[in-house]
Amino acid sequence: MTEPRERGRGTASPTKRRPAVRGARDAARSAADGLAELLHHRLEGVSAVCRGEDDGWIVDVDVLELARIPDTTSLLATYRVELDPEGELLQYRRTARYRRGAQDQ
Repeated sequence: MTEPRERGRGTASPTKRRPAVRGARDAARSAADGLAELLHHRLEGVSAVCRGEDDGWIVDVDVLELARIPDTTSLLATYRVELDPEGELLQYRRTARYRRGAQDQ
C-alpha cells in the first residue's frame, strides 16, 4: 500500500495563473506589493502608472529609504517597476533619490 502523500504524485493540478491586470489600479497595487517584499522599506505612494511594451505596466513607486527628524529631511526614492501583463514584477530600479523637503526641479 502506498503512502497517502505518494498517491497524489503526477496528478497535481496545473499551476494557476493570476488573471491579467485589469487596469492602472491593479498595476499600482501589484508593483507596490512586489517592491515592498524586496526592499523592506515603507512605501509612500505611487506617483505614476503607464502601459509598457507587450501589454505590461510601468509603475513609479515612492519609498521612504531613511527616516530622519525633522521629517522634512528624510530621504525618499522613486523606483521604476516593470510588470508583465499578469502583474508579475519583471524588474525594478531606483530612478531618483531626494530629501522630502526638497522642491521639484
